[in-house]
Amino acid sequence: MKQNVLIIGAGGVAHVAAHKAAMHNDVLGDICIASRTKSKCDAIIDSVKRMGHVADESRLLHARQLDALDVAATAALIRETNSQIVVNLGSAFVNMSVLDACLETGAAYIDTAIHEDPDEVCEDPPWYENYEWPKRERCAEAGVTAILGAGFDPGVVNAYAALAQKKYFDTIDTIDILDVNAGRHGRYFATNFDPEINFREFVKVWTWIDRQWQEFPTHTVKRTFDFPVVGEQPVYLNGHDELHSLFKNIDARSIRFWMGFGDHYINVFTVLRTLGLLNHEPVPLPGGGEGVPLQMVKAVLPDPQSLAPNYTGKTCIGDIVAGTKDGERRELFIYQVSDHAAAYAEVESQGISYTAGVPPVAAALLIADGTWDAKTMVNVEELDPEPFIALLDEIGLPTEFLEIEPDSERSFRGEVRSLAEEIADSTATVTVSAADPMIAVAPKPG
Repeated sequence: MKQNVLIIGAGGVAHVAAHKAAMHNDVLGDICIASRTKSKCDAIIDSVKRMGHVADESRLLHARQLDALDVAATAALIRETNSQIVVNLGSAFVNMSVLDACLETGAAYIDTAIHEDPDEVCEDPPWYENYEWPKRERCAEAGVTAILGAGFDPGVVNAYAALAQKKYFDTIDTIDILDVNAGRHGRYFATNFDPEINFREFVKVWTWIDRQWQEFPTHTVKRTFDFPVVGEQPVYLNGHDELHSLFKNIDARSIRFWMGFGDHYINVFTVLRTLGLLNHEPVPLPGGGEGVPLQMVKAVLPDPQSLAPNYTGKTCIGDIVAGTKDGERRELFIYQVSDHAAAYAEVESQGISYTAGVPPVAAALLIADGTWDAKTMVNVEELDPEPFIALLDEIGLPTEFLEIEPDSERSFRGEVRSLAEEIADSTATVTVSAADPMIAVAPKPG
């Protein structure tokens, strides 16, 4: 049965999702791309057609202008396009509005990130309890499938955790989710996705350790890991969306998220934050009126999609799971490697957008064939991970496995230590501001 699809958003992730959905429109039917700026939607459609990615030319591929904060307008567009699946790839600020429109119309809902309130940053955990989970009962009563966090992280990494629990471990002690981008875009400074969302998520570090939420200052816990393909990379303990459902749905003592940052990124981030330029609240302007510093920083930084043509290198994202199997200790890295240049050659996008844009289309296909049509609200790890991972293998994100010898040099298992404790073994020096817990890391001279 064909399932018409409405894609909300016209950024880098929506660009990839539109390509992949069009490649499977023999199943997904008519595809409408909607955003506040229709010209961006038209540009995505031009790219899809230029690359020859429309599987069934008889199906519609069209664009509409939409303010997704307007529930009535979104519901009207769902009805107009007869969309049975809504893939929400707009700003995280619109999630609840789009979900409400799906509840009103009965359309299935997919997103890739937790809802955010523009006036709140890094709220108390678990974040899903603040906005999404209170609507679970309404989804169940209406029989509406709502799949939360179906990007890569959150999303695929949640499925990896579920796969580990289902198939590879009898007991799980720790899950460490690692996300590193070893690519180069050639710009002085840029973020790989929406700068506003990117910076907001690094204000605090909420992490799940010893079955409780613990808070750390940003960029103060560092490790180096020898990744497959991309080699040794520094990663820092970070807060992230997937922790806020995995803590509840996966039985593990500690679940932590680590992201790779280079020295240059941390230095620029530290300067911006210290100067107050990452403030999400309005400030008075000298000539009158107000402005939001974070939005102004976003305005002057490169559009993440503009990085794609010259991006080189690879990403590596996955879960290191430590526990036991058949009475023996085991440590397994379940991961995926993507190539920026290959992503551009295929869909005219960079690798970060590619890894985030392919999974929601896989989720849509699984809803369409009934495999993931849950008729209620679920996080990815609550669904069977195997069909999802198998489908991702087919459509562009193959999964790899690496056995790690427990207690070996490559082993990631261990307790979290502050950077001050780690620094004796590192090749960096640390400068700490007395007024701010942020740190700047620079290579040792010589």
